[in-house]
Amino acid sequence: MRKLLDIAEDYGKVKNYVYARFGGIGSLDRIYPGYTVQNEMTASGLRTSLGLPSVYFYLAVFDALGDIKCQWMRTKAKILELTGRNVGFTEDDKHYLRFLLKVNNAFAAVLQQKPIQLPAEIQKQYEALAGRADRERLHRYLCRQVRKYHLKLHTDCQHIFSASERAYRYGDHGIYFAVKEKRRRVFVPLTDNNRYKCQLSVRLYPGEQRLEIIVPVYVSVKRHEDYRNTVGIALGMQTMLTTDSGHKYGENFGLYQTAYTKWTEKQNKNYHCNRQNNPGRKKYTMQKKCLEGRLHDYINQELNRFLSEEKPGIICLIKLPKAGAGGGKTSRAVMMWQRGYIRRRLEWKCQEHAIEIVEVFGNGVSRECSRCGGIGERKKGIFCCSACGAVLDEKTNTAGTVRKRAASGKTVRSRQSFQVYEQPE
Repeated sequence: MRKLLDIAEDYGKVKNYVYARFGGIGSLDRIYPGYTVQNEMTASGLRTSLGLPSVYFYLAVFDALGDIKCQWMRTKAKILELTGRNVGFTEDDKHYLRFLLKVNNAFAAVLQQKPIQLPAEIQKQYEALAGRADRERLHRYLCRQVRKYHLKLHTDCQHIFSASERAYRYGDHGIYFAVKEKRRRVFVPLTDNNRYKCQLSVRLYPGEQRLEIIVPVYVSVKRHEDYRNTVGIALGMQTMLTTDSGHKYGENFGLYQTAYTKWTEKQNKNYHCNRQNNPGRKKYTMQKKCLEGRLHDYINQELNRFLSEEKPGIICLIKLPKAGAGGGKTSRAVMMWQRGYIRRRLEWKCQEHAIEIVEVFGNGVSRECSRCGGIGERKKGIFCCSACGAVLDEKTNTAGTVRKRAASGKTVRSRQSFQVYEQPE
């Protein structure tokens, strides 16, 4: 216990050193992404003076660094809340303060009273905002609020430390922890036979001569023996999802989507026409969340039905381009199409049910015949192949072509969308 307490005490000392050295405004521009802090801590000689193994030292550094980042996030959130409630600020003043809180380099420069130098595009945006606001007054306000609400962290807890995988090993019905003595480990008998391969958190109870080992809990995937089918799918704006066998799921999706799009367009138009006398958007936000909730509930319901009826082991689909890719004007209906949400929910459900996702190239997929591979035409939702004379539903043909491309190896990537964690022995 004494040897483990020495590690826990040094672990706390390292955290407090990081809090004191990098928790203030002078180090705000050095904590992202964190490699600067790591290098400085390595050069500080603190690890050598304490004799703390690196498997504990760097975990303590990044543990403290994460706490500092969280504290700055809390401080910014508080200032953002106060900014929104301050009736003495104009909309331009609030917009300028929100910009400073969002851009870390600008935020750090204001607190450190340095010139604000940003990349060219962001610099132009900053200068446009700064020209419409009282910069000196707003900078003083920001510094004042940071001094008032930002806390410098400190820990008095000397009974907890974290251990990486290299800091321990199992054996003899117990666990061996690395200690400050070189090539020495301390043995701790365990009350169970569980074995883990991950970072552990150790809590010591010296008065009771015992310790607790805290491990992350992973949700195991649900494996289904009858989920063996390979299914090609095509997403649509009217029917949410069509399979290569012609089954359709989410046939009312277009109605939900159209109602949501029209309502949003109407509300935005009314708001911009009456912006000065408009009391606020609280009611609008609540109604929008309600409509989105109904749409998302329907999407999840139909995805669940798709999985339970099709029982896929592999799902083949087109790799979707990023929103707005391709340039040109985009209709509001396309901009508000929930394909991103559908894709995220599908991936999550595949992860939960141990289903593999295969992405294929989408170039020309809707014009290719799923039967002969020839080039056909689409007319009013019907695909007609001029080579073999096949007449198919447009989305069914697309889904069939997707599955065919996956089988022939024309894939962008083939992966399991889930991770299999080693269960305790």
